[in-house]
Amino acid sequence: MDFEQYSPLNIQPKDLTIPFLKNHLQAFSDWQLEQFKAKQHINDIVAMRALYVDELLGRLWDFVGLDESYDLSLLAVGGYGRGELHPKSDIDLLILSDHGFSKTSEGKIGQLITLLWDLKLDVGNSVRTIQDCIEQGKADITIATSMIESRLLKGNQQTFDKLQEVIAEDDFWPSDKFFTIKKEEQFGRHKNCRGDGYTLEPDIKNGCGGLRDIQTIAWVSKRHFDAQSLLELTSYGYITQAEYHEISDCQSQLWMIRFAVHTVTNRPDNRLLFDFQSDVAKLLGYTGQRNEAVEQMMKMFYQTIRRVKELNEMLLQYFDEAILGNVATEFHDIDDNFRIRGNKIELTTSGYFQENPEAIIQLFVHIADDKRIKGIYSATLRELREARRCLTHWLQNIPECRSVFMEIIRHPRGMGLPFTLMYEHGVLAAYIPQWSRIVGQMQFDLFHAYTVDAHTHKLAKLINNYPNSKAEHPLAHEIFKGLEKPELLFLATIFHDIAKGQQGDHSTLGAVDALAFCGLHGLTRHESKVVAWLVEHHLTMSVTAQRRDISDPNVIIEFAKTVRDEKHLNLLYCLTVADICATNEETWNSWKASLLRDLYYKTLTALRRGLENPPDVRDRIRDRQQKALTVLANQGISEEYVRPLWKRFRLNYFFRYTSAQICWHTKHLLTHQDHDRPLVLISTENARGSEIFVYSKDIRTLFSSVVTEIDNKKLSVQDAKILSSRDNYSLSTFTVLEEDGEHIDVDKIQRVKEAIIDTLLKPHIVNSNIIRLERVKRPFKFEPQITFLPTRRKRTQIEVVAFDAPGILANIGTVFVDHGLMLDTAKITTIGERAEDLFIVSTVEGDALTKEQEDALKASLMYELSPST
Repeated sequence: MDFEQYSPLNIQPKDLTIPFLKNHLQAFSDWQLEQFKAKQHINDIVAMRALYVDELLGRLWDFVGLDESYDLSLLAVGGYGRGELHPKSDIDLLILSDHGFSKTSEGKIGQLITLLWDLKLDVGNSVRTIQDCIEQGKADITIATSMIESRLLKGNQQTFDKLQEVIAEDDFWPSDKFFTIKKEEQFGRHKNCRGDGYTLEPDIKNGCGGLRDIQTIAWVSKRHFDAQSLLELTSYGYITQAEYHEISDCQSQLWMIRFAVHTVTNRPDNRLLFDFQSDVAKLLGYTGQRNEAVEQMMKMFYQTIRRVKELNEMLLQYFDEAILGNVATEFHDIDDNFRIRGNKIELTTSGYFQENPEAIIQLFVHIADDKRIKGIYSATLRELREARRCLTHWLQNIPECRSVFMEIIRHPRGMGLPFTLMYEHGVLAAYIPQWSRIVGQMQFDLFHAYTVDAHTHKLAKLINNYPNSKAEHPLAHEIFKGLEKPELLFLATIFHDIAKGQQGDHSTLGAVDALAFCGLHGLTRHESKVVAWLVEHHLTMSVTAQRRDISDPNVIIEFAKTVRDEKHLNLLYCLTVADICATNEETWNSWKASLLRDLYYKTLTALRRGLENPPDVRDRIRDRQQKALTVLANQGISEEYVRPLWKRFRLNYFFRYTSAQICWHTKHLLTHQDHDRPLVLISTENARGSEIFVYSKDIRTLFSSVVTEIDNKKLSVQDAKILSSRDNYSLSTFTVLEEDGEHIDVDKIQRVKEAIIDTLLKPHIVNSNIIRLERVKRPFKFEPQITFLPTRRKRTQIEVVAFDAPGILANIGTVFVDHGLMLDTAKITTIGERAEDLFIVSTVEGDALTKEQEDALKASLMYELSPST
């Protein structure tokens, strides 16, 4: 790297002007980017940028006249103090004085800072005396840490040395207190980043396994051992030479990504957001079709942070003993090779894992057996890491491992801490070949927040916690308690997404893998088929509940035929609930809980009645009417008063609404005098969401008009029933939720009512203002999918999958109006940024669409919903 031509030391005094220096800075940055693209080592690039700024600051320090006559020192602190600078990293400076600042020196310092601002440098500066540093450093560990990493750039050496002497004293920050707070800081950082680094938009710096975790080790080492680098830890016996090189390699990998993120975003960003992943991967030299470049980059990233996390955990354990004196003095033998040391399991025979690979799996059985064990001892973790890397074949190929693995899966505590530790320390990836392929596997579906392996781990933990989650998941809690073989559910969990990233349907491919795995591990043919069935159908219940009309008996019968019996239904329900909850923190809500619960009980009823005995629709209608009449009579409303109103309604009204809803509607409709004016009712009684009932003259724009106003009020539509009376009035219901998944705020109810009434009275005005869907470039392009499902009862079912965006339902409704269609039902599902909706429509004449009409409708919807290229 030919840095000499860009060195600020070569700038002539006459050229120390803002315009010249800006051009010089830009030329250096351009040259450095070329070095990065040419694959120069990132450590050299980061250090070279720090050196450039060192020299530039030295020239400017002299330029403003801060010579040796002053006792001032210019210090680099924080990351810059370590000699590391990325393109948009803060240049943290400390201007230090021993005796204070004169007006003259303050003026020169102000002149220096102004120059730096004029150059648009990202400077963070502080001006302090040594006494200020002592007081503020003792009060704030962040300030103390930045000073511990300080480095003299220019100025008085004696002033800098005095500060170093003060910082080095034990009472400035005792190393035990420093270590304890740094551990707490790390825990807090991880918690703020979802607890681990395996999110799809990770924080390179602050996430679990990120750069801060490496820096934490360095800070503690410097404070306690006065180690100027991690390499010095090898002389203390805390890390091996190989581990030091591994940490250095991980840091370099993370630095490369961070440098690229800063370059692409042109800002000090530490999050690897979807919007930039493709450009960052390209800058790093990854190539491939579609998302392959991003997948390669992200896999490298996730593998790197797992290594950092493991090394960080191991070293912090060692520091805990050395600094805090937390050396376990109680030992409990487990067998000839393992013992409990404090609250951690320890291998007593060095090299035993490499000589006996089956002992790797046995380790986790011991953890399951003894509640006292909370983790793996640091030396044993080192043994595990070394043995794992020496494996020449998959652990599942060892017969002794297979029986022990199933012992863990069947153990009452096996899927708790043991499974988590097997996942975190790469043992699952060393055991199951297919699992190794999903480690760090990205998910390009916009609603998962985690990689495939992290999502699967979270799912398993949710299921394992069902016995303790009665309040959150009461039905799953009861079902799980009664499961005869919960291990079948856990095996299905492990394999449900294991084929993601492969060519073909992951559910089908995963079922094949699960069947083979179960056979290899001694399960009966029946048990193996149950696991494979769960894997193949793990999405079926979710799709049926959220995207089908489960008030339709035919839908229930079709689903019941798929599940076949209560055993399969119980297992599938438990898997489905956890699968939805494990996608991200925002996915699960009362609406989805209610849908799945209703589907479960309706299917259970169908199975117990027998699929050959479907319910009689007319009997159901008569039963609902009678229940409603009884309730109304108790409120003083006679049947003679009600029947004339009900005669205006079609039979499907009584089929689609419950007796409670019928009572609610009837009571208000009987007192509604002005039938030219819409009646809008809102109830927050339904557990699924707030119900907006609309009684109005039937107009074709009703759906698009109402959903436009709902959208304007920042509400999301979850479901819609669009029904018509015999005399052409709408009897429709929209189930909605607030953005946070709760019912409509009480203070908003009246405003929502008035807005819907206004839009129905003036549909021509409102609909003329419907905004076309915003066409934006998405990080992951997703073309709409328009599918026509089998026609039933002179109706056409249309499934629409597209990007969710403001106004999407209103625009779909407008397309239906343009094609002269009547909307019967809308089943609305929004998952992340994806809308998955089912619409049941007919022609004005009440018929299903012809093939020609379907083609024309599909073309219009595709045009309306497609993102721009």
